[in-house]
Amino acid sequence: MGLVHEIDYGTPASKAEKQITLSVDGFTVTVPEGTSIMRASMEAGIAIPKLCATDMVDAFGSCRLCLVEIEGRNGTPSSCTTPVAPGMVVHTQTGRLKDIRRGVMELYISDHPLDCLTCAANGDCELQTQAGVVGLRDVRYGYEGDNHVFKKMDGAENFKWMAKDESNPYFTYDPSKCIVCSRCVRACEEVQGTFALTIEGRGFGSRVSPGMHQPFIDSECVSCGACVQACPTATLTEKSVIQIGQPEHSVVTTCAYCGVGCSFKAEMRGDELVRMVPYKDGKANRGHSCVKGRFAYGYATHKERILNPMIREKITDPWREVSWEEALTHTANEFRRLQYQYGRTAIGGITSSRCTNEETYLVQKLIRQGFLNNNVDTCARVCHSPTGYGLGQTYGTSAGTQDFDSVEDSDVIMVIGANPSAAHPVFASRMKKRIRQGAKLIVLDPRVTETVDSVHAKADYHLPLKPGTNVAVVTSLAHVIVTEGLFDEQFIRERCDWSEFEDYAGFVSDERHSPEQVEKLSGVPAEKIREAARLYATGGNGAIYYGLGVTEHSQGSTTVIAIANLAMLTGNIGRRGVGVNPLRGQNNVQGSCDMGSFPHELPGYRHISGDAVRDIYESLWGVKLDNEPGLRIPNMLDAAVEGTFKGIYIQGEDILQSDPDTKHVSAGLAAMECVVVHDLFLNETARYAHVFLPGSTFLEKDGTFTNAERRINRVRKVMAPKNGFADWEVTQKLAQAMGLNWNYQHPSEIMDEIAQTTPSFAKVSYDYLDKMGSVQWPCNEAAPEGTPIMHIDHFVRGKGKFIRTEYVATDEKTGPRFPLLLTTGRILSQYNVGAQTRRTENVVWHSEDRLEVHPHDAENRGIRDGDWVRLQSRAGETTLRALITDRVSPGVVYTTFHHPDTQANVITTDFSDWATNCPEYKVTAVQVAPSNGPSEWQEEYEDLSQRSRKIATLEAAE
Repeated sequence: MGLVHEIDYGTPASKAEKQITLSVDGFTVTVPEGTSIMRASMEAGIAIPKLCATDMVDAFGSCRLCLVEIEGRNGTPSSCTTPVAPGMVVHTQTGRLKDIRRGVMELYISDHPLDCLTCAANGDCELQTQAGVVGLRDVRYGYEGDNHVFKKMDGAENFKWMAKDESNPYFTYDPSKCIVCSRCVRACEEVQGTFALTIEGRGFGSRVSPGMHQPFIDSECVSCGACVQACPTATLTEKSVIQIGQPEHSVVTTCAYCGVGCSFKAEMRGDELVRMVPYKDGKANRGHSCVKGRFAYGYATHKERILNPMIREKITDPWREVSWEEALTHTANEFRRLQYQYGRTAIGGITSSRCTNEETYLVQKLIRQGFLNNNVDTCARVCHSPTGYGLGQTYGTSAGTQDFDSVEDSDVIMVIGANPSAAHPVFASRMKKRIRQGAKLIVLDPRVTETVDSVHAKADYHLPLKPGTNVAVVTSLAHVIVTEGLFDEQFIRERCDWSEFEDYAGFVSDERHSPEQVEKLSGVPAEKIREAARLYATGGNGAIYYGLGVTEHSQGSTTVIAIANLAMLTGNIGRRGVGVNPLRGQNNVQGSCDMGSFPHELPGYRHISGDAVRDIYESLWGVKLDNEPGLRIPNMLDAAVEGTFKGIYIQGEDILQSDPDTKHVSAGLAAMECVVVHDLFLNETARYAHVFLPGSTFLEKDGTFTNAERRINRVRKVMAPKNGFADWEVTQKLAQAMGLNWNYQHPSEIMDEIAQTTPSFAKVSYDYLDKMGSVQWPCNEAAPEGTPIMHIDHFVRGKGKFIRTEYVATDEKTGPRFPLLLTTGRILSQYNVGAQTRRTENVVWHSEDRLEVHPHDAENRGIRDGDWVRLQSRAGETTLRALITDRVSPGVVYTTFHHPDTQANVITTDFSDWATNCPEYKVTAVQVAPSNGPSEWQEEYEDLSQRSRKIATLEAAE
């Protein structure tokens, strides 16, 4: 429930064409055809009582409060389900209607508990409010309804839920308060698409039930919160509301988890956050949320959070708390010393995809203006840099082509190397809704993911390709389209370079790209490839969504190019319902790339070698910029091991856990003389840090995030930073300590500088964002309201460019010693390396990383479900428990990477994408064998972690 419950008005005016004029209580109103009487009445300023209606879900007409009378018609139809008609005369407040409404409300109240004064929803209860609206002051039937006496289940016919269900860590279910309006059930079906709730029982014994008489925690419920938000009483209530009380003010901000970029109302009581309610006007999420954004914000106040700066001379020394001034002065002096001693390029930095655009911009500015080099990189490179390269080469811009609304017009949806149901659940819900409406789904993934096989939204074609064969399979899809003449010749002639197409068509037509040949490489049956290609080419609007299963390969850039080719071949670019859409992993991956976080690019993807671009910044910053690209993270680590790279500033990244080949990362960090970690917690990288600067959460800062659809969303400060400063202020203070004359008073001034220097952001300002809600770049004079759909009339680069996509097998090959292929991914309840979600109640769903093993491979190795197994590669080994499942194919194993005590990246190698150095996380040759338990290094890690937690707890108590 929100502070204000929204009312269902029926069909929005923008979606209808023919206009209808009618009379409501003597007022003339004109609305689009298809509009409900309830909405038409609201347009006339007349509110009709209601309980089951909400703008979250379709009209239902079950509560019988919104009845109206229509002249010339018998009966009293429900206004939420009855459409308007020309000349209709409606009465909403007759004596007959008042009597009916009071009578209906009496029945509700007679069966409702008498605890209004102590009810958690007091002051925010629609039942209470509507009782007042209809003028109910007493109940003639008494207050002896079934809900007033707790009873036990006594058989299916007399099924009665009475005991509270407290099993979910975030909300309670009190069936005694249920009025059976079905709003929660409909929200679960229509908004989330999980179908976890149903109505059981009859008459007064009817109740909402999760699953088959299961507690919420054991049901199919994914804790998205849609049911809680929809509930008009205290039947479903956030535990935080029960503990803290009703919120009294709210601030609209943006979620700091995945790349969907959901908007939320952070509802507060004083300076305490009560709950996060999805904002219905949020253009990315349209009022929906997932368990992480809705509930998993507790890490912001977790006892392990570090709030004071700390320094130490050697990484074997204990930490020493110091003032901000001492920490920043010490850091600046160390960086100056290292540059004096080892040279200008001996230090560098890493920006964060979790921080705001403004904070990221300042870090790369500090490195270029203050360090006087281009040694800046970001975690975005280790996940989506092939997107920037591949789409930049083919289309001319380094981002997705659509907005999320576009999926509502898709007829065929192809998902490659992504599992939106787990990693981008809010978008997945919208996608699955479109699939239930009739759109077809094609999924290319080694696993049978939740996206392949989910309730009421199964894939029409699942192509379970062997890890590492993406290029071969996508090129084979193009082979079918070209050789069978299914390509869009008119689009190609008008929008692309025809000579390049002819060369490409000759390339893909070669028999070695045929499905029959590719089946030998990928394991995907040839007929499946042919049928999927035909469906995508001829099925109407075709949209492609892809994730890290595309980019995190040695041929990640080639696969992105192959996907771009596929869309151009079929003309699926430049309108709603089509396009090429990368699903970004973290909240500001897109923004960190936009802000110039790569060593070869300034903000706006402009190469550092361009004299005109450098002139812009040299004039503004008053320094001469290096025209040579700097070092990427792997190069920094290599140089550190060699002794030429000595210091690094890491903002909001845990490279020891998130980057590949952990041994190499630790060796590089250990060789440096000044490692500065700027973060919320003492993460894995902080083991090698000499300075720790406490960070701030998204709740404690102002700024912007840019999501996967290029949408620039405002982040608004909800509470004061618990560490004393927002992250942008910390970076500014470090810059000042190094002698730079920075004096930003507010992040809006940083955005003004970004807009001044970056063409795609030219019209962006905080005032404009507040006015528009959000905008999608490019936002400039040519597109003053932003650009929801890219490449409408022409590609940014002019003509679309077809590029050959030769399949080159990865150097990471299986053999007798390492016969299996490991691939990795995420799970719904956890996020990235788990630093945030592991410090919330989300751990009840995923308390450890497990290794998925096919039953055939498990049987050959004598492994049973739950056994400890040793996972070993050429790079290293770890142990974890096995999960025996046929979701993976024989020869393939899979694990998540959310828990540091597993260290999945101890296993991954240093192979990377040929164009961008994006690591090849998704293909590692491994062996799996039974184990007696955690390895020696894991036991040492657990001992160290327990000591660290004990110290943090004692410090928090002090």
